[in-house]
Amino acid sequence: MSETATATAPAHSSEDILAAVLKSVDDDKAEDVVQIDLRGRSDVADYMVICSGRSSRQVAAISEKLVDRLKQDFRLHSKMEGKETGDWVLIDTGDVIVHVFRPEVREFYQLEKMWLPGSAHRGA
Repeated sequence: MSETATATAPAHSSEDILAAVLKSVDDDKAEDVVQIDLRGRSDVADYMVICSGRSSRQVAAISEKLVDRLKQDFRLHSKMEGKETGDWVLIDTGDVIVHVFRPEVREFYQLEKMWLPGSAHRGA
């Protein structure tokens, strides 16, 4: 079991968590959602999701709601970094890593380019 999940949490597949992440960010109007399959390419996680919020406030809201939903639906206690500034929030669920950016910050770091070509799928 991953370090980010509680000992009492039932086992859920990374695909279940990915689907919940994609639904949550879509519900909260995240933009330019990209999912990247990391299986066989990284031991850190199975999937990465990258998305944008239009403002620091929206980035923080998308992130907070996602963590709350994962806790409620899966009893996952995800780690979150960067919410204070709202420029780039990292959420580690164990199996799925989520990056929520302001558009300018996302453009600056171009994180997707590290994991491409051919593995990203736009849309939720």
